[in-house]
Amino acid sequence: GDTEAWNVQVHDQKIKEATEKARHGSFDAEMRQNDKIMCIVEDRERKDKKNLCRAINDFRQSFQKPETRREFDLSDPLALKKDIPARQSDDDIRNTVSGMQKFMGEDLNFYERKKFQEEQNREWSLQQQREWKNARADQKCAENLYVETRLQFDETARHLQKLASATRKAVCAAVKEFNMNQAMESAGRKKQERKQEQEDNLAEISSLLHGDLLSENPQQAASSFGPHRVVPDHWKGMTQEQLEQIRLIQRQQVQEKLRLQEEERQRDMDWDRRRIQGARATLLFDRQQKRQQRDLRRALDSSNLSLAKEQCLQKKYMNEVYANQPTGDYFTQFNTRSR
Repeated sequence: GDTEAWNVQVHDQKIKEATEKARHGSFDAEMRQNDKIMCIVEDRERKDKKNLCRAINDFRQSFQKPETRREFDLSDPLALKKDIPARQSDDDIRNTVSGMQKFMGEDLNFYERKKFQEEQNREWSLQQQREWKNARADQKCAENLYVETRLQFDETARHLQKLASATRKAVCAAVKEFNMNQAMESAGRKKQERKQEQEDNLAEISSLLHGDLLSENPQQAASSFGPHRVVPDHWKGMTQEQLEQIRLIQRQQVQEKLRLQEEERQRDMDWDRRRIQGARATLLFDRQQKRQQRDLRRALDSSNLSLAKEQCLQKKYMNEVYANQPTGDYFTQFNTRSR
């Protein structure tokens, strides 16, 4: 056999087994890490559920006691001890229409209430008389006061009209002066605002020119979760070191791919050579078989030819003997020979 090809195959098989073992090892490590994370998450969820149940029980014990429920009176064990008579007074809130505990005119203070109503009606009648007399006197006084007040109002109106005219003139002058001052202040304020806006624009332009956005500072993309992570909305591209590292890895991958292609080409050449050798050995074996068959056929033909010549000579001899001897002698001789 071809030991070199076998050694190459064994070496390739060992490389594949080592690669597969390393890949399975990385998978096992990742699975153990995931299992550890799942255990931590499950423990945290279990603790959260336990705390939530404890908080719910505390809340129920503090704010949802049985005696605070609306239907607690239906299952209160001390209901009979707490029960009171059906009617304690006329103002009892339990004396509803459907209870039929109190009807019109059947209150407990019926007689006192009736006497009080009669006394109240008498007082109301006397009070109405006094109020009617007082109202007549008040109306007369009010008419006199109205006349006097109307005269005072007329005099006050003339005086207020004069004051309003003078005040209107003063207000117009003050408004005119105030508007002029406001116009001057507005012009000065607009000028100051334009100046401040120009200064703010210059400061913003300077900040943008020297800031991280336009200066393409790669440090602003650094993430707080680790040096291998970046902030996507601040990332400005890879650094030269990262690009060189990627190119180096790509060159290594290209060299590794070329090496694997060369190894595969060598294996193909070995297999082609072995296939050619096998085909050549098969062809030689077929030629040798054909040569042996041809020699055997020749030998067989020669043997058949010899037998055919012997048979012809024997037949010729028999014919000559049969022709030179009588029939009885022939049969006698033939039997004797046969015996």
